[in-house]
This record gives sequence, C-alpha cells and structure tokens, in this order.
Amino acid sequence: MRELVERSIDSEGVPQPSGVRRGRMVTVNLAESPLGWLRSRGLVDARQFAAGEQLRADYERASIAPSVTMRWAERVDGGGHDGLDPTSAQIAAKRRFDTAIAAVGPGLADILWRVVCAGEGLPAAEKALHWPARAGRLVMTLALDRLATHYGIG
Repeated sequence: MRELVERSIDSEGVPQPSGVRRGRMVTVNLAESPLGWLRSRGLVDARQFAAGEQLRADYERASIAPSVTMRWAERVDGGGHDGLDPTSAQIAAKRRFDTAIAAVGPGLADILWRVVCAGEGLPAAEKALHWPARAGRLVMTLALDRLATHYGIG
C-alpha cells in the first residue's frame, strides 16, 4: 500500500511541522514503517529486519500502545471486575516483549522501542534522545543484532 505525501525536512532530515516550508521537500510513504525504510535502503540486513518485525508484532499483540478511542467491548462475564481480563495471548506477547527488551539492554532499548514500536524516524528519535545526528543508525543496528541473537534468528 502506498500513501504518498510531500513533507518538508530540515538539513538534518528532521520532518518539519505541517505547513512549515523550510529545508527541502521530500515524498514520504506514510504506510511504510521506519524499519521498512531502513531495510529498503540497505541500512539494516534481513536478520535485523526480521528481529525488529518480531518485536513489533509482540508489541502490537500485547496491546501495549496507548489507545486513542474507547474500548466498547461488551461484558459477558456478568461483571464484578473493573475491566476485561487480558487474554493469555496478550500476556504471552507482553512477556516476550519484556524479555526481548531486557535482552537488548537499557542503552539500546530506547532507540529500538522508538523506531520499531512507536514508529518514529531515526532523526526524530535521535533528537528526542539528545543524540548527535546519525548516531542512531549505529546504535539501532547494534540493538537489532542483539535482538536477533535473543530471538535466535540466523
């Protein structure tokens, strides 16, 4: 799926807010993840990409991301609880996610979570972490290597 839009970026590659015409204009595919973008340009290899996708899948299965809407699920257990019990699949995915993040380590997990799970681009993640420009790619590849080793990906 392709969802192309024109965006303005500054000299470091950081996207500018909508309506700001500073720097140069680039075409962005909104349907492409930052990890997919790195893979399509040869900046991460197949092993690293597979590890990142596995982490993202566990993150989504565990429903860790904040919700932007109400969950209008109907109660079928007769009530008595504050909310619906999470399914065993969600619990297992959350455990896998937590174990994988712990295996990567605290210094590397920050960039990994921001890019793979939260969908931030590398320049935005670097800026949020107060890192120098282009430092994130090196750290990201180290984090993905550790993640691939944790998952046993070839």
